[in-house]
Amino acid sequence: MRIGTVREIKAREFRVGLTPAGVGELVAHGHQVCVEQRAGAGVGLSDADYRVAGANILADGAAVFEASELIVKVKEPQAEEIARLRPDQTLFAYLHLAADPKQTQGLIKSGCTAIAYETVTDEQGRLPLLAPMSQVAGRMAAMAGAAYLLKPAGRGLLMSGVPGVAPARVGILGAGVSGMHAAEIAVGLRAEVTVFDIAADRLAAVDIQFGGRVRTLYSSRQALLDFLPTADLVIGCVLRPGAAAPKLIRREDLKLMKPRAVLVDVAIDQGGCFETSHPTSHDDPVFVVDDIIHYCVANMPGAAPLTSTLALTAATLPYVLRMADAGVQTMLADPHFADGLNVAAGQIIHPAVRAALAGSRR
Repeated sequence: MRIGTVREIKAREFRVGLTPAGVGELVAHGHQVCVEQRAGAGVGLSDADYRVAGANILADGAAVFEASELIVKVKEPQAEEIARLRPDQTLFAYLHLAADPKQTQGLIKSGCTAIAYETVTDEQGRLPLLAPMSQVAGRMAAMAGAAYLLKPAGRGLLMSGVPGVAPARVGILGAGVSGMHAAEIAVGLRAEVTVFDIAADRLAAVDIQFGGRVRTLYSSRQALLDFLPTADLVIGCVLRPGAAAPKLIRREDLKLMKPRAVLVDVAIDQGGCFETSHPTSHDDPVFVVDDIIHYCVANMPGAAPLTSTLALTAATLPYVLRMADAGVQTMLADPHFADGLNVAAGQIIHPAVRAALAGSRR
């Protein structure tokens, strides 16, 4: 199979879809791999590294798209990349279509087969290709929240407190992968942490993992409203695979919070779980609504591109190899891999994506 990876063109995105080691594995299996010039430069991977692994280095993204049957990316294709997609191509990347009708329409028009990392499942119902970036984003969320509690942006509150001064009170909405990793860092920074979820088994897992050091609450509307007046930082880690995130904190709820409290929306790729959220970038990561600081960077792991690339490609490469060896259609016979199929032959395939976008058109 002819496989290609390109330099990411989303703002401040330095990750890359294939490493030289991954290229070497594919070439060893008899496949052809082309890589856009300087695709790995943002994480210190040179064109020479890719050449040694057996890649053909092409001058630009257009040439890679033209030469490839399977495009392996990190972030969703931008408009100019969507315009290059063809019906005979497969795209393998993070897509997050539920919050992006424009991208969805572009993929439909292209006729390509679009498989999203974030909706591929495993036998236990987990999301193995989302998990690595959820780990990074969860840890970064707690670190970003701690930074924006400080001056000049925040109230000047140290997350850990000091002897005789109370630490920050942190609420984490969702006890999935990103929520657990956010809690791990927040606890490590000596914050007072409360985790909210609607699944009793997830709350039990939090209690076991943290040995009772983290408070757990069933995520009812009233429990959240009772918590907000005391909160210094709230991290939104809610996930409904393929679907838009529910809005757990509404605009009117912000008046309950302390001035210059911080909201970090890890769910922003799926539309965000705060009503006042909108996507931001690493260049301009925060905005303020009703004196509440919002951090809503849509590609948080892009700030740690080396760590993120290594973690992501370790998870995705086995799937790329299997697609290349067996063929995409053979792979799609696996119902867990087929959960990743979002768009094909001009149609939205994933039911949660279809439902979310139908709702956006009403």
